[in-house]
Amino acid sequence: MSDNASMSSPGDPEGQPSPGRPEGQPSPGRPEGQPSPQPNRGVPIWGQVLIWVGLFGLLGLVAFGMRRTQEGPITVGDRVRDFTLTTFNDYSREGQTQVELADLKGKVVVVNFWASWCKPCEQEAADLEQAWRYYQPGGEVVFLGVDYVDTEPEALAYLKKFDISYPNGPDLGTRISQAFRMQGVPETYFIDREGVLRYTQIGPFSSFEEIKSIVDLYLAE
Repeated sequence: MSDNASMSSPGDPEGQPSPGRPEGQPSPGRPEGQPSPQPNRGVPIWGQVLIWVGLFGLLGLVAFGMRRTQEGPITVGDRVRDFTLTTFNDYSREGQTQVELADLKGKVVVVNFWASWCKPCEQEAADLEQAWRYYQPGGEVVFLGVDYVDTEPEALAYLKKFDISYPNGPDLGTRISQAFRMQGVPETYFIDREGVLRYTQIGPFSSFEEIKSIVDLYLAE
């Protein structure tokens, strides 16, 4: 008799694979050739902190801007915060391309906000230039043009068109207009010898005489 231990057990024929999956196929659970999925670890704590800090900072800037807008224009009688105007080439003041308000103490300063795309600005451009040429020889009045939200080629073309010669430059980052809480263009601010805002003109001037009448008031003080 043959040895029964060498015989295959019933239901498991000798030489056949175990039931459950065909021979040569990968085990179920993931496609062949793909790596095992990595656990989702989420955003690290320090990353979450940075996100929240950035979010609160953005909300703070928005709230600050809304508050400044609601405050309205700077009030007559307020001392004007110091600012620096970086002028266009060929529109410097006495060869200086950086004009600081603090350096103009003792002079009457006329700050005009304008833009090349502003049609009302064109109505007063010639009158402002005439007023500047009238006061320039005396050295007691300074005109500053601040170009608002514009491009340099268009701004320079505008200045050339109206033969503007007094110092002019762009409102970089709208910092100067924010200091004045400007509402639109054109707007003009008259600052006395002590750096105090004395008069605000919203909209264009009607004539050279109108500008002169305002400047003369503060020159006489």
